[in-house]
Amino acid sequence: MPSRTRSTNRSIRFVAAALAVCTALSFAGPSEARADATFQKFVTGFWPQAQKAGISRATYDRAFAGITERDPEVLEKAAYQPEFVKTIGEYLATAVSDARIETGREMLVKWKPWLDRIEARSGVPRQVLVAIWGMESNYGKVLDNPAVVKNVIRSLATLACCDPKRGKFGRSQLIAAMKILQRGDVPLSRFTGSWAGAMGHTQFIPTSYLAFSADADGDGKVDIWTNIPDALATAANLLHKNKWRTGETWGYEVVLPQGFNYARVDEKAGRTLADWQKMGVRRASGGAFPRPDDKATLILPAGARGPAFLILPNFNVIKRYNNATSYALGVGILSDRLIGAPPLAATWPADMRPLSGAQVEELQRLLAQKGYDPGGIDGMAGPGTRDAIRAYQSDKGLPADGNPSTAILDFLKKGG
Repeated sequence: MPSRTRSTNRSIRFVAAALAVCTALSFAGPSEARADATFQKFVTGFWPQAQKAGISRATYDRAFAGITERDPEVLEKAAYQPEFVKTIGEYLATAVSDARIETGREMLVKWKPWLDRIEARSGVPRQVLVAIWGMESNYGKVLDNPAVVKNVIRSLATLACCDPKRGKFGRSQLIAAMKILQRGDVPLSRFTGSWAGAMGHTQFIPTSYLAFSADADGDGKVDIWTNIPDALATAANLLHKNKWRTGETWGYEVVLPQGFNYARVDEKAGRTLADWQKMGVRRASGGAFPRPDDKATLILPAGARGPAFLILPNFNVIKRYNNATSYALGVGILSDRLIGAPPLAATWPADMRPLSGAQVEELQRLLAQKGYDPGGIDGMAGPGTRDAIRAYQSDKGLPADGNPSTAILDFLKKGG
């Protein structure tokens, strides 16, 4: 009798489960049902590619256990294009906030013994590493935010399966993520990251993690999620392997002389700091450049009305972490503030808003119509576009800073 009772109970549970599934499906719209089917088809079909890359079936099944559908929030974030774009001044106000400076200085003291070792091995200054940590995860605080942290496998599979623009990225990162899981660096329960798969205190995507991960404490594993020395050593290794120049800084805020020739902005061939000084360029903080023979390039991130910087090769090494001028400036300025440098001397123009991709395309079309070749209509304000702006500004008697701003777009649209 007990056996029959167990059998009956199993039957009742089976029927109840089946009814629950049917009820759920009846409330799901056609698009949701298709979405699940598409995702499951991807998971099934991706196995041969993973197997070819050296992923075991056990790892593959463990990675996708319990993941039955795409993450809609990942696709929302991937498609998000804000109408309001922050100015570089607004971005840096957050990146180099007083709170971030204060916490960063505390981290320099707290982790000094490990930073001593990491700096000695890599040649990368400790303040730069702590600045990156602050920029990437606010010293690990974002890792405790459930609204931000996601399952790495599900996020990357969602991009691989369902995002036409990031599908290739998602597939390559998904393979790398499963390699990390397979070698046992992190348990599946803690294998978390951003919507795009950036992981840990120093926010490495899986392929970069595999290329640069560093075991600071010698325990045989790399853990950038909970082991802060490993996270800082991994960031240092990325910069070191991308040819960080020990003993050199990232750049200097400078003041330009009256009547400065803006054609020298963004020059590809750098000049020595001594040469810039001969042209009347001065450090905003006062004093001479400590290494006058170092070569530097002049940039004006917000045009002639904003701060000016002479950047050195290490600035471009920082951009290997995140290829954005605003990000590299954030790391550089924050790193200087952590060791006592004053705030920037110049202020950022609050009324000079950056252009969206669509606005850059419009700017490029207008320049081309007036005979100034922007190097293509692609929505990217690269060197060709800046050169075209500079030539146009020069012809119109404007400061030829080459800055793709709303002001120059409005000037063009009004027939200037």
